[in-house]
Amino acid sequence: MKYAIIVGDGMADYPIDKLGGKTPLTAAKTPNMDWLASHGEVGLVKTVPDGLTPGSEIANLSIMGYDPARYFTGRGPIEAASLAVDLGAEDIAFRCNLVTLLEKGGDVVMEDFAAGHITDAEAKEIVLDLDKKIGTREFEFYPGVSYRHLLVWRGAAGRYPGLERLDLTPPHDIIGKGIAPYLPAGRRASDGNGEGQLITLMEASQRLLKDHPVNVAREKKGVLPGNSIWLWGQGRSPRMVTLKERFGLEGYVISAVHLIKGIGMLAGLVVLDVPGATGYFDTNYAGKAAYALEALKAKEFVYVHVEAPDEAGHMGDVDLKVSCIETFDEKIVGPLMKGMESFGSYKILVLPDHATPICLRTHSSDPIPFVIYSSEKKHPGSRADGFDEVHAKQTGILVEKGHELIDRFLA
Repeated sequence: MKYAIIVGDGMADYPIDKLGGKTPLTAAKTPNMDWLASHGEVGLVKTVPDGLTPGSEIANLSIMGYDPARYFTGRGPIEAASLAVDLGAEDIAFRCNLVTLLEKGGDVVMEDFAAGHITDAEAKEIVLDLDKKIGTREFEFYPGVSYRHLLVWRGAAGRYPGLERLDLTPPHDIIGKGIAPYLPAGRRASDGNGEGQLITLMEASQRLLKDHPVNVAREKKGVLPGNSIWLWGQGRSPRMVTLKERFGLEGYVISAVHLIKGIGMLAGLVVLDVPGATGYFDTNYAGKAAYALEALKAKEFVYVHVEAPDEAGHMGDVDLKVSCIETFDEKIVGPLMKGMESFGSYKILVLPDHATPICLRTHSSDPIPFVIYSSEKKHPGSRADGFDEVHAKQTGILVEKGHELIDRFLA
């Protein structure tokens, strides 16, 4: 039996007036996902447990079968795993975004959480300079992809026991808002949890990046600069039981996002890097599908993640989100459905990881639709006429604990 989990990041949404009261999933032309829905099991799954912040780190842990309440220690350490950065027992890793901050009306505003989707090469130059000029033996910067990078604070957990519990806001949650209420407590605090040192690092990055050659060149081209770091998602390295130890499964993870690669690696999966996979709208969709099918010739499991619909949701672009969903269906889901027929026995699970509603421009905790198709089993009681939020709700199936969905899939 071959297994494929296919994740369209952030596909789920709310009804939108511009779409005549439909969600992007309903409005999009998705013949392949609709076929799976009419021949498989459709329902809703809650991938974000109550009390946890909705995000890809929480949701994808759930989809891979790990209870986030038990295994989630922070986004930073997951990305550290994907970059092969070793963390000591007292080290804390932070997600380090390159962002664009602008002064508007006397406030400093989060203009763009992705620094105009800065290129890998530009970002690498900036992050290496950050490490050289403001990094220390304590603070180490590691380049990732585009705006997504890593800061490791060595030995911090021993000196600042409350650092892991600091409420640090993801930058994509405050697009267009003044940043002051969302900073760490800052210099006026006692710094008992390291807040002041985080503020110092962020301010030092702003001084360095204001006239950085990469940003000067970007502004000349009329694109946004990466003029500050933004630190969040901190934590220590988690200890996870692998999918092979739990289910006897060996396989691969395919994603352009280090976070997803890191979760896969911690789960014991092998990362497959696809040329041209960017984590953006221009990603190599066809390449991801082709690599997934080749992977399944060698192992029995593959986890394919596509970021583009989520990015469109953060931008608040309705038409772009619909287009991303249609491309996901055409170039990822369709080829995998067709290609897996050659294996004889196979199962496919398709779902978003979480909702990224256009009206919010960030993630929500709403249950999201899923479809499970098996080449060997029919589901007459749960078939649906289409794959979207409405049809999924109509089946009456709700998986309350998202990390249990994988048991349903593999059963």
